[in-house]
Amino acid sequence: MTRPSRFINRMIAFLAAVVLTCGLIAGPLYRAFMGNPALNGIILGALLVGILYIFRQVLRLNPEVAWIEAYRRREGSVSTEAMPRLLSPMATMLERSKGGRVSLSPMALRTLLDGISARLDEQREISRYFIGLLVFLGLLGTFYGLLETLGAVAHIIGTMQIGGGDIGRAFNELKSGLQAPLSGMGTAFSASLFGLAGSLVLGFLDLQAGQAQNRFYNDLEEWLSGFTRLSGGGGVGDAGETPVPAYIQALLEQTADSLDELQRTMARGEESRIAANNNLLALTDRLSAFTAQMEAQQRLLSRLADPSRNEDAVRSHLRNIELFLGRIAEELSQGRAETIQEVRSEIRLLARTIAALAEEAERS
Repeated sequence: MTRPSRFINRMIAFLAAVVLTCGLIAGPLYRAFMGNPALNGIILGALLVGILYIFRQVLRLNPEVAWIEAYRRREGSVSTEAMPRLLSPMATMLERSKGGRVSLSPMALRTLLDGISARLDEQREISRYFIGLLVFLGLLGTFYGLLETLGAVAHIIGTMQIGGGDIGRAFNELKSGLQAPLSGMGTAFSASLFGLAGSLVLGFLDLQAGQAQNRFYNDLEEWLSGFTRLSGGGGVGDAGETPVPAYIQALLEQTADSLDELQRTMARGEESRIAANNNLLALTDRLSAFTAQMEAQQRLLSRLADPSRNEDAVRSHLRNIELFLGRIAEELSQGRAETIQEVRSEIRLLARTIAALAEEAERS
């Protein structure tokens, strides 16, 4: 899995370039900002919130990647300490497998990937809204400034009086009256400047966030494709190929799962048998040592007491040991017989399934 760190580095480098550019033209930007500080402050605030949200959106991929890598390191063991949020359905499915073989059908894989893709798109909806919001605020400031300009021009035209040949006084009134329209034009152009520039910044950051999410989605799809089980049932095949009914396909999949479970059961039984044999060998060695020790003690006690009574006690003890070993051998043979009976029942079910499939093909 690819970490989104390089996309974070690109976003940081782009913001550093934007800040450097703003520092080079700080004077004109400050004058443009003071054209309408309230509206421009709202636009810059929305820009800051959008930047923080997009960074959070990319950084949220790190726990998901870390969880997948931890799952790989544990070789299929799911940890419930730090469950992922984006991959919670997949984590629940893997947790239900109880460390067994994970197998996905193509339909289940597509459904799972579509759900994750929908979650990723849902996260990007808010960032796209912030981009549109900045454009809207810029246009709103533009129209607001134009309305102020039109109102001020109308006021100037309505109050302008030229009479008595006093052209200088009329020109001074016109010059003082043009300050309001120019202020409105400053509001319009400054709002458009900050709104469009902010949407440009958020657009680049959203592009990098989309690339990070697409890389994560592609890596996840490649990883999950290793768990996909392809089958020819349920659809139309090549020329001359008869489609397998859905219930037969489900029965075959259930039989395959039962065989896998049987294989795991037999493997556990074989491990138990090997462990029992090892324990039996160890017990035999200990009994041999114990028998040797008893023989030594018997020879020692035969000199001190009645030999016939000591010999009867030893024989009774050895008879008990022989009965114990016979019971162990009987339990081992009974367990082996139960395992063979389970194998026979599973093979009989598989034979019935294949016969039903053959009859269905003949009727078709």
